[in-house]
Amino acid sequence: MRESYIEKKLRVEVERLGGKVPKWVSPGNRGVPDRLVILPGGKTVYVETKAPGKPLEPLQERWAKILRSMGHQVYKIDSVEDINKFIIEVMPK
Repeated sequence: MRESYIEKKLRVEVERLGGKVPKWVSPGNRGVPDRLVILPGGKTVYVETKAPGKPLEPLQERWAKILRSMGHQVYKIDSVEDINKFIIEVMPK
């Protein structure tokens, strides 16, 4: 399974629930999470998608730590199971 499949599946599942999943590109800031997940109810979550089993790179880990220290939710998603868990955790109740 490729990272592109994980990205597409995440987008389909989030859009099915009324959200959006744009790619986030931040010139000059290597390592930022590659997806913003914009959910109903005014919630935004940062997501780094990876091929199954592939770890975060050091700069990606650094950005995740920075964002979490500021109170943001950051997820690494590398499987369909991760997508299912993510949807359960972040969808407004």
